[in-house]
Amino acid sequence: MILQKLFVAGASVAIAFTPILNSAALAAGLSYSKMYVFGDSLSDTGNVYNSSTQQFPPPPYYKGRFSNGLNWVDYLAQDLGLTPTTFITQQGTQLPFSEIPTQSINFAFGGATTGIDNTVSQTAPGLQQEVGAYLGSLQATNQTADPNALYILWAGANDYLPTDSTWFTPFKTPNQTINNISFALDSLLKAGAKQIAVANLPNLGELPKTLGTPGETDLKNLAQAHNLALGQTINSLSQSYNAKIVSLDFASLFADVINNPGNYNLTNVTQGCLLVQCQNPNQFLFWDDIHPTTKGHQLLADKAYSTLSTSVPEPGEELGLLLLGLLGAASIYKRKKFSGSLALADKMETVSSKSN
Repeated sequence: MILQKLFVAGASVAIAFTPILNSAALAAGLSYSKMYVFGDSLSDTGNVYNSSTQQFPPPPYYKGRFSNGLNWVDYLAQDLGLTPTTFITQQGTQLPFSEIPTQSINFAFGGATTGIDNTVSQTAPGLQQEVGAYLGSLQATNQTADPNALYILWAGANDYLPTDSTWFTPFKTPNQTINNISFALDSLLKAGAKQIAVANLPNLGELPKTLGTPGETDLKNLAQAHNLALGQTINSLSQSYNAKIVSLDFASLFADVINNPGNYNLTNVTQGCLLVQCQNPNQFLFWDDIHPTTKGHQLLADKAYSTLSTSVPEPGEELGLLLLGLLGAASIYKRKKFSGSLALADKMETVSSKSN
């Protein structure tokens, strides 16, 4: 009720200033032309799924996401008014290079490491090939990177986590991983990217897969060392290229959710819902042993949107920022209503899987 009243009041102000403020002005700096995403299964919206002729991940995973619903990239794209398509089409073929610079593209592949390896399939790409595909499209069409687009990069977990892969050995230090991320960022910046968001890693020792295992402490320390070095890399590159590289502190968010689950209306932050056949996925932080539920992804998207919003203030933009906050709150409110319906569908899928 309070949110509705605030939005009505904000809408009244917006209407009064309609001759002056268009939709781009209301975005107050978050009016990105396009969105390009690079990463692993936490950001993959269907590349692995389409590559496998829509066989993996199977139900009750949701439409190619490694979760029970939309992931954080989906939610953030909704908030930003963008609609990224997958790099691999539903027919299992990659987009023509000529189409990539003209639209928002998600290049993230489940299993991607920050290098050239992929822990899901030896033929699937790592982060370097993902970025290389985008840069190759620019070269093929004789273009530079769109400076008004948002470039998102979140990778590194697969470099460190235990894996069933026989062709990749997890790293014991963050050195190579940080070098790989730095190279990817440097390549995007050299191509002309000006607005990049880079996410850090949560405590990898607190995932259902690793919690209580002998490697728990080592993974915790690795994530901390990774995040420290990543922050230094971001600062260095930002200064060198005079670009805006925003750090998405997902580590702090995960820590707070795990320490204070009640604040987020969660009851279980240690087990994967799918593994215990839970009845209400929206009360769980994790869907399986490493991936968040769609509720967890909503929290990530809210964090990302908030961080991006606070990275753009300039003197004299108070009204624009107020309206931005109201519009953002309304957007989040709308999609959370949608997620309620999605949660019901997920519950039905889970019950169905139990009966099978």
